[in-house]
Amino acid sequence: MSPLAHGIVTIVLAGGEGKRLLPLTRRRAKPAMPFAGQYRLVDFVLTNLVHSNLLQVHVLTQYESYSLIRHLSRGWTFSAHLGQYCEVIPAMVGEGRGWYQGSADALYQNMERITRGKHGIVAVFGADHIYRMDIQQMIAEHVEARADISVSVVPHPIEESHAFGCIEVDQEMRIRRFLEKPPQPPPFRGDPSKALVSMGNYLFNYDALRDLLEADHADPSSRHDIGGDILPRCYERLNVHAYNFKNNLVPGQTEAEIGYWRDVGTIGAYWRASMDLVEVTPAFNMYNEDWPILTARMDYPPAKFVFADAETRRMGIATDSLVSNGCVISGGHIDRCVLSPRVRINSFSTVSESVLFEGVDIGRHCRIRRAIIDKGVRVPPNTSIGYDAEVDRASGILVNADGISVVSSEVRFADS
Repeated sequence: MSPLAHGIVTIVLAGGEGKRLLPLTRRRAKPAMPFAGQYRLVDFVLTNLVHSNLLQVHVLTQYESYSLIRHLSRGWTFSAHLGQYCEVIPAMVGEGRGWYQGSADALYQNMERITRGKHGIVAVFGADHIYRMDIQQMIAEHVEARADISVSVVPHPIEESHAFGCIEVDQEMRIRRFLEKPPQPPPFRGDPSKALVSMGNYLFNYDALRDLLEADHADPSSRHDIGGDILPRCYERLNVHAYNFKNNLVPGQTEAEIGYWRDVGTIGAYWRASMDLVEVTPAFNMYNEDWPILTARMDYPPAKFVFADAETRRMGIATDSLVSNGCVISGGHIDRCVLSPRVRINSFSTVSESVLFEGVDIGRHCRIRRAIIDKGVRVPPNTSIGYDAEVDRASGILVNADGISVVSSEVRFADS
């Protein structure tokens, strides 16, 4: 283990409700959202922690946490004999405390039990972003800069940065301003076409974090949010350093992947990040053997493609797609799709530019495009989705502003 891993407590904030991903998050926490077929969003931060030798991890959960806790218990067990663990800490109302009121409140309620006897660096990471990161590089820069707090930032196109928390820095990358979703983001002096946006990943020196959380807890006007309340109040008196994620180099990544980070907090962003994966040269390469994405493994059989009847055009075909284990493409055609395990595409159906969660069954003669279909949904034969927004909405399907049709498990199709 790297010497920089000693004295570090790692906290993963995984209680997010993900309202902008409704209806997909109605029965699951945002970090439990499926992504790239067989993975969950939380797998990406945990993968980065494991590859960075940060193996004492506390995961704070709250909203609809059952599927998330089940996933973590099945796939993220470390070696207790070596002092390694991935410990799930649900919100505990029975201690006289309510549900977490924000990310800062979640830390405040758990600081004593998590950091007891460990007064070094506290790493606080979000659980719902897509990226690869060697966190040891961020820790080394935090120590070298003698920072009280470090915030990981990424240069983002300035015309899109108004949707994020933006940061203004000086020449030494010391933070001078925090701006929450500003209408005019400040340009990054290193590249005026970009603004620096916060990735929601932080390193705190323990003493600084303790003092900040106690002051925030005592403030009745606070929303108890790290980015919205804690950091904007401390950069003038503490050394708050911005770590440029573009400088983070991970083994096996291509030059085009450097700095890849996606916040998939909306239906449109989630769908676009999924489509990134099926490009011939993907912006985020799932096949990096030097930094593989880890997850809970299920013993499903290999994917299967059946029928090759040229006369009836009944052929099981997948083009430019990710197909997970247990899937059966039975005489249908998928193109630019991401399929979770145990999806079945039946004869004469075509599915394009779509994301299908586990156990989806597409009946015969269906036409589906630009859709996200929730776990276990059975689409009856002769159904069209994604071709007429009004027809979709009449069936109870949500169609977002980007024209993505979201079929939740609550949609009830009329018999076809």
